[in-house]
Amino acid sequence: MAAIQFTVRHHFAQTPRTVWDELVDWAGHADWIPATRVEVEPGDPTAPGARFTAWTGFGPLSLEDRMEVVVCDWDDASMSGSCEVTKLGPVLKGTAGFTIAAEGDGTVLEWLEDVTVPLVPSFLAPVVAKLGALGFSQGMRSLAKQLDRRT
Repeated sequence: MAAIQFTVRHHFAQTPRTVWDELVDWAGHADWIPATRVEVEPGDPTAPGARFTAWTGFGPLSLEDRMEVVVCDWDDASMSGSCEVTKLGPVLKGTAGFTIAAEGDGTVLEWLEDVTVPLVPSFLAPVVAKLGALGFSQGMRSLAKQLDRRT
């Protein structure tokens, strides 16, 4: 079993609230994460206990990633927020989350993944972590381009 941990930091030109709204739109992740679709259970998607499932891949080669919100808090006064989800399996188990804060005239996002992958040998963990970080970095660049087109 591989323990995978990585952090991705990205700067956006948009306001913290704009970036926050995009990130907590769980179904909208499909717009900027390639080959991904997301189903969100009814209710407030940012409330503790809210659940959603992402599938990344194609057909039978899709990775099912079930998640539950632990905490998802936005603060208007400081224009910052943090969100943490628990990964429920069946493949990825652990936590993921992000923080958003104003930085200069834009926003800084820090995304953290801390998961275990049972079918990956532990000696491959550094490689998988690097690939995961690269994938999330690409996702952040895609999200930034999407936001740039709207402004």
